[in-house]
Amino acid sequence: MDEDDDLETLGEQLYTLIYPKHNEEAGKLTGMLLELPASVLTNMLQDEALLTAAVEKARRALQLVQETSGVTCKHEDDASASSDSLGEQLFELVDVYNTGHSQKITGMLLEQDKDAVLQLLSDSSLLEEQVTLALKILKEQKTEETENGSPSDAEDKDRLGEKLFSLVEELDPLHANDITGMLLEMNPAALQQLLADHSMLEVAVKKAQSALETES
Repeated sequence: MDEDDDLETLGEQLYTLIYPKHNEEAGKLTGMLLELPASVLTNMLQDEALLTAAVEKARRALQLVQETSGVTCKHEDDASASSDSLGEQLFELVDVYNTGHSQKITGMLLEQDKDAVLQLLSDSSLLEEQVTLALKILKEQKTEETENGSPSDAEDKDRLGEKLFSLVEELDPLHANDITGMLLEMNPAALQQLLADHSMLEVAVKKAQSALETES
């Protein structure tokens, strides 16, 4: 019951912030954002840039749903809706949920036939179910990989390296390669923490810079 009350309060606060700029769509946009975890919503209320970005995502998704519902009424046009176009529309909708796995989940959902994908685009509650299920599968796969020592560890490290490099480059473009190489010697869990916590990353970069100065 408390959780429902919290959600209602968050909803009212969100609506108040969204209404001045998007008065006609405020109700729908608030409803879409309320499908996100409460912790994410709380962050949005404290960070205007985060809220603006989420509202824009939700608006794009809303437009896509409205456009696609017109397409689904005309079955003959379905053939003309290319897989790429469907993929882009689906990605926009999936990305609203801020799972951190939008690309993977979109890929999983696109394995269904075109009619099923079109249905997902026009039915937000069905899409939410499918996204939740796909996220659960991804988490289970991740657990199995951790337990069994997956052969894709090297690929994971590559991906972490790419993300890390782009963040390090902002802090020290001159030594980004060297610093990223040093940080990649840490274990994947520690690297994930650095990616998630910018202040920890800054500390790690400063340590690496000191080490580089000592070597030179």
